[in-house]
Amino acid sequence: QGQLVESGGGLVQAGDSLRLSCTASERAFSNLTPAWFRQAPGKEREFVASISWTSRTYYRDSVKGRFTISRDSAKNTLYLQMNSLKPEDTAVYYCAAGLTSGVLRPSAIRYWGQGIQVTVSS
Repeated sequence: QGQLVESGGGLVQAGDSLRLSCTASERAFSNLTPAWFRQAPGKEREFVASISWTSRTYYRDSVKGRFTISRDSAKNTLYLQMNSLKPEDTAVYYCAAGLTSGVLRPSAIRYWGQGIQVTVSS
């Protein structure tokens, strides 16, 4: 069973940075694609970024150039560095392990973390 635990969220001001971490159990990312999703109040959960085993990265358009996904395989940890944060980035962010690669749909996720709140004030 895969377990994913997010950390690093919080309340920041517009223009600030945050780094989210996701600590995974040993099997959580085995043969799966590590990814980040987010869900704002009243909206559907949406893809943010993913990273393949060849380190190819994918991002939603609204975060390109501001967010960076990376991983430390030795530590089984996934990261999301978020710079130049905007109020519209406010959401619960979820770490995920996907069954496919590239831009993922929620239906393609095998494991979810519990989510962590990121709030960006204007």
